[in-house]
Amino acid sequence: MPRTDRFLDIRRDPHSDELLARGGDSEAHSILQRAGFLAVVRVHETYHRAPTGLAEDDETRLAADALARLRAIGYHVDCDKDFDTDARPASYLSLGSAVAHLAERIREATTAEEAADALTELTAAHDGILVALREVLTATAEFHEELGGAADQHVARRLRYLDEWRVRSLLNDLSATRNALADRRAPHPGRSTCTGEVPATERERSAVCACPPPPRSLPVPPPPVAAGLRR
Repeated sequence: MPRTDRFLDIRRDPHSDELLARGGDSEAHSILQRAGFLAVVRVHETYHRAPTGLAEDDETRLAADALARLRAIGYHVDCDKDFDTDARPASYLSLGSAVAHLAERIREATTAEEAADALTELTAAHDGILVALREVLTATAEFHEELGGAADQHVARRLRYLDEWRVRSLLNDLSATRNALADRRAPHPGRSTCTGEVPATERERSAVCACPPPPRSLPVPPPPVAAGLRR
């Protein structure tokens, strides 16, 4: 059976006339956000709406763009007739997906050095990911300061706080972790790379590699027996 999270609806609500998108998984939600929709998170549902103040023609273009992107990678989208399109834009690896690849590198690392190399992309002093994130926070704070409203100044101060105290602290901690791993230069005990070669000293004739046997796990002790009640 097809997965239900591969199905979405993009329609105008018959009661409020809002442009809404419902259904889909987290990947679909990211596509909707990149197309211009805003997420609305509720206890039992997450759906998406168009930004307020858009003209009807702009909403139609937004809906058609989202529909085309979703269908281009295999989502099934039902929609109002005005939003339907045969366009199928090319999809590219997102920046977030490229960063998430670092997690795969760490999961596959067989040495401390390999894990440190992956963390270097996060912690590099000039062009690391966290340094770039601090630049984004600073630029967004400056943008809000120039908007001039009282609430905008509050947002700007909050962003500068996140930059100075949260992200900088995260950068310092991860940098220390990366440096400690780089100094260890040791293989991961549970992720040794198998060469498939059997040494001449191997005792087991059936062995096909030189990997040591997995560690024996201790048997789980039986639960204690409850003492009988005294009469």
